[in-house]
Amino acid sequence: MGYATALVGLIDIVGAVAPHLRDSRVRELANFLPGVNTLATAASLVVGILLLMLAHALRRRKQRAWKAVVVLLPVGAVLEVLRWHHRGTAIVAIAVFLVLLFNRHEFYALSDPRTRWRALWNFVAMSIFSFGLGLIIVSSHAHALGGEPSFHDRWWEVAWGLFGIGGPIHYTDHRVHDAVYYSLASLGLFTAVSTVWLATKPSKPIAELSSDEEHQVRELLTRHGARDSLGYFALRRDKSVIFSPSGKAAIAYRVVSGVMLASGDPIGDVEAWPGAIKRFMEEAHRYAWVPAVMGCSEVGGEVWTREAGLDALEIGDEAIVEVEDFTLEGRAMRNVRQMVKRIERAGYECRVRRVDELTEVERDQIRYAADAWRGTETERGFSMALGRFGDPADEGCVVITAHKLPEDAAPGASDIRAVLHFVPWGKDGISLELMRRDRDADPGLNELLIVKALQACPELGVERVSLNFAMFRSALARGERIGAGPVLRAWRGLLVFLSRWFQIESLYKFNAKFRPIWEPRFLVYPTARDLPRIGLSALQAEAFIVMELPRSLRRFTRRGGSRTEVAPGPDVQPATMAP
Repeated sequence: MGYATALVGLIDIVGAVAPHLRDSRVRELANFLPGVNTLATAASLVVGILLLMLAHALRRRKQRAWKAVVVLLPVGAVLEVLRWHHRGTAIVAIAVFLVLLFNRHEFYALSDPRTRWRALWNFVAMSIFSFGLGLIIVSSHAHALGGEPSFHDRWWEVAWGLFGIGGPIHYTDHRVHDAVYYSLASLGLFTAVSTVWLATKPSKPIAELSSDEEHQVRELLTRHGARDSLGYFALRRDKSVIFSPSGKAAIAYRVVSGVMLASGDPIGDVEAWPGAIKRFMEEAHRYAWVPAVMGCSEVGGEVWTREAGLDALEIGDEAIVEVEDFTLEGRAMRNVRQMVKRIERAGYECRVRRVDELTEVERDQIRYAADAWRGTETERGFSMALGRFGDPADEGCVVITAHKLPEDAAPGASDIRAVLHFVPWGKDGISLELMRRDRDADPGLNELLIVKALQACPELGVERVSLNFAMFRSALARGERIGAGPVLRAWRGLLVFLSRWFQIESLYKFNAKFRPIWEPRFLVYPTARDLPRIGLSALQAEAFIVMELPRSLRRFTRRGGSRTEVAPGPDVQPATMAP
């Protein structure tokens, strides 16, 4: 019904914009009711725009959209009759109205939570749309223009017309003048009213972790945090959280482009997971969001598919190093061993500390350096990024820094050349959250940092370390083996090609240096047709696709913390789930 509504709206707009589509009988009948026909044309234009805007929400079964459409369709049909235009359009509108009325129980979803920034986007989008449509309206009435006006005159005719003021163009037919005037004024009025309505509507943050919710999640992590290396990332403060009825399990998520996107496994007691999953699915159903989970473990995937009726797809592997088994000895570690020794001879030294051991000055220096080395202006991360450093609540985190003062450094300059930041993974594990280095530092510095971190783990009481996530790792590994089939080789070739823009193959090879245990991670989704939408939402969540405010407005929307991404460099790898 969403497509049918959009079609009716489009016909209304075309009929109002293009008067030459009317036949001679319509023009003769219009002479008897010129005022009514003119006002009906302008009103039909606004109704068509509204139907187009509501069509997508109607397709998502939004209840408010249904209420608005069942009012607009009869109004549009009446306007078509008053305009003596396409009576077939009125018949189609009434037919769609009856179908919607008969199937009213199918439209149950609540409206999406929104912020007042939606008003800004509405104003910009509607201004551009209204101005472009206004130019078409003015140009389509060329038969009644006094002469051939220039584009400059048409531009100002639309600009003034949207404010309800006459422009520089003079029409030979007063009925055409009225039609253009009322149409442009209606567009301008609709833009202003819709913007004011959105700006004054009570707002609700789309994703925000309250202090009470954060406290509850931390308690769950204290008892059950060892189950999943991604559990601590649920404490990102730009995520929402939903708890099981017993409060013994929770799921952290964010809604992106209509996708309710969770990351990792549910937090808490496994026996309480079904309760949290049920509430998650109920929330998705209420708002007609597409439920999806990115990066859950095999156990998590089994529970999700069983309890929610979803499907699972393996998307990569997480590299986990058992500290007890790690060594630099042996032929397999020869390259890493040589690289580490070369970097140490170059004068670099490493310091491994808990965050609570840092002074406030050191925290500021590390935070500043990490921000300065970020490869892009946009901070990336969602599933394997905490988005902040040095917060008093995160003092159990581990930071490893590499130090070397450049020979040409100014007095008082920082000697930090690279940073690793790990978050807790239960009581005996840590999970990589941030890896950045100075672009001018020597290659191999990240290898040195990871080796030093692994060697310091016994003193920290750490037995296992989660490193980066490698997308499609198994396909890359199997595709390069002898005997791989043509399909697998072609798939590997495509991944290698995409690695020019996304760190896919480089992540796999970097992680493989440390001889890790590969733990598969899965994407959980409803149907195959939802995968493109979920993939786009995941890229938005990880900030690989960004819709940003202008610089002058961005400072008003920033909240505490930052999202993580990796500074470029031949040996710098991201600790994120996205490629």
